[in-house]
Amino acid sequence: MRISELARQAGVTTKAVRYYESLGLITPERLPNGYRNYDEDDVRLVQEIRTLHRLGIPVERTRPFLKCLAAGREYADDCPASLASYREAIDELTGRIEALSARRATLIANLDAAAHRGSGVVPPEKKDTEAMDYLTLPADLPVPGDDGAADHLPGTEVPGLALLDTAGRTVCLDGLGPRRTVVYVYPLTGRPGTDLPEGWNSIPGARGCTPESCGFRDHFQDLLEAGAGRVYGLSSQGTGYQREVVERLSLPFDMLSDPGLGLADALGLPAFEVEGMRLFKRLTLVLRAGVIEHVFYPVFPPNEHAEQVLAWLREHPL
Repeated sequence: MRISELARQAGVTTKAVRYYESLGLITPERLPNGYRNYDEDDVRLVQEIRTLHRLGIPVERTRPFLKCLAAGREYADDCPASLASYREAIDELTGRIEALSARRATLIANLDAAAHRGSGVVPPEKKDTEAMDYLTLPADLPVPGDDGAADHLPGTEVPGLALLDTAGRTVCLDGLGPRRTVVYVYPLTGRPGTDLPEGWNSIPGARGCTPESCGFRDHFQDLLEAGAGRVYGLSSQGTGYQREVVERLSLPFDMLSDPGLGLADALGLPAFEVEGMRLFKRLTLVLRAGVIEHVFYPVFPPNEHAEQVLAWLREHPL
């Protein structure tokens, strides 16, 4: 078939076809008169390039998928090199998303500051003393002791657990790729106007989830620069509740919801009970390539924990 027919069937322009040829991605037969002759295999290759490009994979990096088809595989992603290309593209997109999220959080903060500057109006968070109480830790909080409940975790494989995040996406913990993922696990986040469980301040390690999240918010860009590919907060609270926390605290990352404490059951994570609720004990996991690389446990003080994680990342560069 002629180039115009190939372009029509594949849904691209003739200019695009010539570009793919210039990269050596397709090699049509040459007729005796010098004209190019394309066949159905070329149509499929061009369609594959077009599909991958729409997913954000540059045309120049579609070669592993095309080689997979050329090797006789039914699907272009049946080969290990294709899977590696998927992972690379996912990691790059994740980095871009997180960088954009951080910029968005900064813009929101700048907008809020500018909107109230010189107006004489006190921002709601400044006149709400209850909200401030959640950000301020009592001086006499009990320090959690190391009971050895997390000693078995370093080097353990991450379970194939799928959790919903506050952006509405399903996150598979064992498929986060080779970049480091920081998951700080916490009992529950308080909300202004909502009572915490009875005796919450007297439970070692219970109080401080909001200051801890604010710490990861404030050091988010530093954590990325130090080698963290992603940051997640994780608790047993529902996605709707966590989404309000993300918006109220202007968090530049998403929270994961595990209402059934599936991660605790799969990994033997420490937990405790209060007022009939089973909650995670506070700890942080550093995941990489499907394995738990490092564990922070116990965590104290929670408002300084993001700095502790940042220090570890800087001391252990990849």
